[in-house]
Amino acid sequence: MYNQMKYRIDETDKSPAYLQLYRQVRDDIVDGIYPNGAKLPSKRTLSLEAGVSTITAEHSYSLLCDEGYVEARERSGYFVIFSKDDGFAAVSENEIRSLPPVRKSQDVAKDEQFPFSVLAKTMRRVMSEVGEGILQRSENIGTAQLREAISRYLLVSRGITADPQQIVIGSGSEYLYGLIVGLVGRNKTYAIEFPSYKKIEQVYKACAVTPEMLPLGSDGIDSKALWKSKAEVLHITPYRSFPSGVTASASKRHEYIRWAEGKGRIIVEDDFESEFTVSKKPEETLFSLSQNDNVIYMNTFSRTISPALRVGYMVLPKRLAEEFSHKLGFYSCTVPTYIQFVLTELISNGDFERHINRVRRKKRNKA
Repeated sequence: MYNQMKYRIDETDKSPAYLQLYRQVRDDIVDGIYPNGAKLPSKRTLSLEAGVSTITAEHSYSLLCDEGYVEARERSGYFVIFSKDDGFAAVSENEIRSLPPVRKSQDVAKDEQFPFSVLAKTMRRVMSEVGEGILQRSENIGTAQLREAISRYLLVSRGITADPQQIVIGSGSEYLYGLIVGLVGRNKTYAIEFPSYKKIEQVYKACAVTPEMLPLGSDGIDSKALWKSKAEVLHITPYRSFPSGVTASASKRHEYIRWAEGKGRIIVEDDFESEFTVSKKPEETLFSLSQNDNVIYMNTFSRTISPALRVGYMVLPKRLAEEFSHKLGFYSCTVPTYIQFVLTELISNGDFERHINRVRRKKRNKA
């Protein structure tokens, strides 16, 4: 039953009103206050209660629709389609093959490429302003400047709160996969999506780990396979898993988080390419949704800037950041200091985010 006088806009919160409203309604859906099938308050009712325009309320509901929490029904309103107990049967190989093809990181459309002129200008400026500083040795987990820039970017754009000491810079995803095995241990049982990016399986096997293959369903890993698995580490690509193109729904993402509540379980969230979602807001991350401090978040600049840079990063749970320092802190950073300074400048001056927003607008216009 709808509880009046509940939603409020916090004037001290720097995030837009529509995002605040979106989060409040989303949390009520996840908590079961609005169960599956329930009708949500009308846009007018919501706007009056929260003290915002109906356009703001509509924008909030639009985001909930984008992420699979609710659906709009013509002349009827908005209804909850999220369910914590959702489970989906695995799709056949023929169904997987019928899904839209997903490009590899090297196959970047021309209108999605990072502007070379901007990159070249930034490289020259860093070379001129930093001078011989580009020859200095980076900290083992990456320069403080880049880690701080990534920390700020993730907080604003992805809702991820992470101290720079939780961030580790490395030369691409494959290198970071190996570090994860070194951190978590080879004696663990790892599970990955099937099908998935081939190099994930190859790197794990090269590290003396034979991953368990969990079949993908229409919106993520098949529920029966997930809960039957003996895995302690689950490696997932929630956004447009390659090569299937499957994106995990809101229900499935929360199912992954519930799975990880088991003792000692860890999720590796491989968030490749999600910045280019056509949604009106960035995709939700499991790292930001989870309250269990057991998600390792990974991303790279291969898709957003260039695969030639070979720069990736991972955000460790707080409890693993110190353990990483003890176990693997002796590893030198594999990304040149110069490239790290260039990325720092691109993120800090807004060029990186402007490029992402430009590409997302173009993709939405084509959709």
